[in-house]
Amino acid sequence: MVKELLKRLSDAHGVSSYEGNIREIIKKELAGHVDDIYTDKMGNLIAVKSGDDFKFMIASHMDEIGLMVQHIDEKGFIKFVHVGGWFNPVLYTQRVIIHGKKGPVTGVTGAKPPHKMSPEDRKKEIKTEDMFIDAGAVSEEEVKELGIEIGSPVTIDREFTDLANSRVTGKAMDNRVGVAVLIEALKKTDSPHTIYGVFTVQEELGLKGAKVSAFALAPDCAIATDVTIPGDHPGITKKDATVEMGKGPVLVLASAAGRGLMADWRVSDWLRKTAEENEIPYQLEVGEGGNTDATIIHLVRDGIPSIPLSVPARYIHSPVEVVDMKDVEASVKLLVKALKTKPDLTWD
Repeated sequence: MVKELLKRLSDAHGVSSYEGNIREIIKKELAGHVDDIYTDKMGNLIAVKSGDDFKFMIASHMDEIGLMVQHIDEKGFIKFVHVGGWFNPVLYTQRVIIHGKKGPVTGVTGAKPPHKMSPEDRKKEIKTEDMFIDAGAVSEEEVKELGIEIGSPVTIDREFTDLANSRVTGKAMDNRVGVAVLIEALKKTDSPHTIYGVFTVQEELGLKGAKVSAFALAPDCAIATDVTIPGDHPGITKKDATVEMGKGPVLVLASAAGRGLMADWRVSDWLRKTAEENEIPYQLEVGEGGNTDATIIHLVRDGIPSIPLSVPARYIHSPVEVVDMKDVEASVKLLVKALKTKPDLTWD
């Protein structure tokens, strides 16, 4: 089941540039389902299903946002920097895992207690530089004996959990959801075309893995499977984000109000036609912020027609991201059906 796969992916740890755990899960899942699978120089995992001369690239980033050890003080408290985009208050008093040379070490993020803050300080946002990780050590030497050093990656310690209806919550749904969709699509597709399933690295640091893999593969068109923000809960409105959870996958027609990606209308029309012919629910989005691997892929070489295929996800870039499994399953179905055909990429 795709939910069981998503749980394994969400619970695994793979901060940007340290995606090895995720690569191993994907390789095991795809064994016997693809014609070739290899890792490129940057760490992207590329699964190939061989077909005719038309080449699809389906990209899904493996990395999650996290932290990195910057300094260890004499009392054993660990200062850190962000890896990827965090909203600082989300990080305060979280349980984390430090991935040291001797194995994982549990810690918690702390800062000055609010009970000891002045009324003015309580009104201010807690900054990263005011926080630290407490692993229980009492000295710098003890921290180092645990295998922790400057540069050790850190991830959030949180487990995948069912909510009511068909909804689930966990860390790193951005973008283990997209990874799960791509894995399942590669297993199920019987496309006559060549498919490169590219599980990219360092998306959260600037779409880096997608850029180099797209250049190497030179596909005819590309789809990025990712997540997007719905506007269906308190604090946000449909005017801010038009899509909803449970209403199907999202074709992102523009990101960052068109400053990021203007999706290729020939590819979007092809996906819309596929969804309608197969009675698969879908949604359209013109976003004001956020980018996906498609944003960089479409600019590689002489241009690659691209579009994001996204799953609505609440509370992204937090430890409690929420998705609806109906949207995940519909995304897989749409991708499998679409890959049996191909878009008409000629211009009028």
